[in-house]
Amino acid sequence: MAQLNLRVVDLYRGDKVENLQKAADFGIWGVIHRATWGTDDDDAKQYRAVREAAQKAGLLWGAYHFGTKQDVPTQVKKFLDLAKPDKDTLVALDYEQSNTHPELKMQLTHARDFMQRIADKLGRKPVIYSGHNLKEDLGSKVDAFFGSHRLWLADYRKNWSVQKSWKTYWLRQYTDNKNKNPPNQVPGIPGDSKGNLDCNTYESTREKLAAEWAS
Repeated sequence: MAQLNLRVVDLYRGDKVENLQKAADFGIWGVIHRATWGTDDDDAKQYRAVREAAQKAGLLWGAYHFGTKQDVPTQVKKFLDLAKPDKDTLVALDYEQSNTHPELKMQLTHARDFMQRIADKLGRKPVIYSGHNLKEDLGSKVDAFFGSHRLWLADYRKNWSVQKSWKTYWLRQYTDNKNKNPPNQVPGIPGDSKGNLDCNTYESTREKLAAEWAS
């Protein structure tokens, strides 16, 4: 099992963020923040404030969109208009089922369309974040399109696995719980109302992560 190197946290507006310089001093290298959700919702206020604080702390910055089966061109425009990704911003699609709106779950066709439109707009491929949903929807198929994108895997198990379109993950979210899979707490970022925080491992150097981040 690869060592769990807590280097990246991903956030949304339900997370409390107090001091990103403390997080950087602790050893965090990057922050990925939710910008938008489907066509209906966004994290605009916190996204902008945390982005400014992250840049001041010298942290890599990323933005993700929680995808739904709603109109894809509208989702793409909403995401890009709010996230305002520059050449150094990681962009990612969150492909999973919402606990509150399961009926709006994004399908593979929507995900392909979203990712291709993002690539056409930015001239670079987004990262795809998912856990069991992508594994279940792709099944045992090796999909060249999805496999050509970096995988940000959500898998909290010791014996994690990736879908057959990938050999391994690029980034792995290994816990969202303060009581499981340490390290799971970061100074300056208390997390949600229960103290939980999405923690991600990256197993190479800071220089490599920076080079790969928005590529």
